[in-house]
Amino acid sequence: MDRFFLSLLIISGFILGVWTKVKYDHLSYHLLHVNSKGSYFVIPKGATIHSVATDLYQKGFLDYPLYLELLARWRGVSRNIKAGEYYIQPEAAVSEFLQQIVSGKIAQHSLTLVEGWTFSQMMIAIRNSVHLNQTLKQVPLSEIMASLGYSQEHPEGRFFPDTYFFPTDTTDFEFLHRAYQLMKQHLIQEWEARAPDLPYRNPDEALILASIIERETALPKERPLVAGVFIRRLRKGMRLQADPTVIYSLGKDFNGNLRRQDLRTDTPYNTYTRLGLPPTPICMPSLESLHAALHPDKGEALYFVAQSDGSHYFSSTLEEHNVAVQAYQLGILSNQPRNLK
Repeated sequence: MDRFFLSLLIISGFILGVWTKVKYDHLSYHLLHVNSKGSYFVIPKGATIHSVATDLYQKGFLDYPLYLELLARWRGVSRNIKAGEYYIQPEAAVSEFLQQIVSGKIAQHSLTLVEGWTFSQMMIAIRNSVHLNQTLKQVPLSEIMASLGYSQEHPEGRFFPDTYFFPTDTTDFEFLHRAYQLMKQHLIQEWEARAPDLPYRNPDEALILASIIERETALPKERPLVAGVFIRRLRKGMRLQADPTVIYSLGKDFNGNLRRQDLRTDTPYNTYTRLGLPPTPICMPSLESLHAALHPDKGEALYFVAQSDGSHYFSSTLEEHNVAVQAYQLGILSNQPRNLK
């Protein structure tokens, strides 16, 4: 008789174990109802596993709220969920979502600040971002730096161009402060490792030239060459004669056609009429342009002219440069000189 009850107990235990495993697997691998692009779900601060499960059910993500709640209690993590916005992937299982909210793997949004953008272009992108908490939207652009605590600095070129990832509820203030600090960090690092005997009085002047380099060429291999030309011109007391500085001074009046009259109209940013550097950067320079400004090419070129393929021809004498201008911009010569490297 004892053997009978013992056998019955073993069989019952086995059946219970199988049932438990089946139910556990059913709870774990039950799929959430998410569209093909995935969905976002927000867990507020102070939420419980019960309130999260109920919310998922009410929003149509989950067939039975008890599934998530039972699984969480089964695993002993019902009190470990983290608040935040979560991205639910298509065909995500309940167990996968539970792991997300326990580990606190919140959704990350992104915003790219493009190399060569001006401050106003950057602010348009920031203010158009639906994922940033807009706290500075009513602040005029002229007062943004003061709002950030840098009232003595001009905003142009002070923010590092990069792709930034951030969670929901990140403020525009926090985003701008992060981009500002990253540019400051890169500028200091490049300045401390700079080549000797450069004609800069401080890191800010290097930042200004880096912004001009950024707008002069899109080819990474040319940036040290362009930097070398400008450095040698500064040393010789020659005007930089950089078109992008004139274009920057024209602002919204620039229609894509740079005229002789524009080059002759004196402004603080016109490097055809004024010696030295303009008063501020003209855009957000890339790290490559920063590096080039502080590690220029050691050649002899003093001039360059754009070629049809977007690259430039570099010349060490005015005579050679004039020939290049006739060939590449005026189209006078049939035998065009080869590009100097």
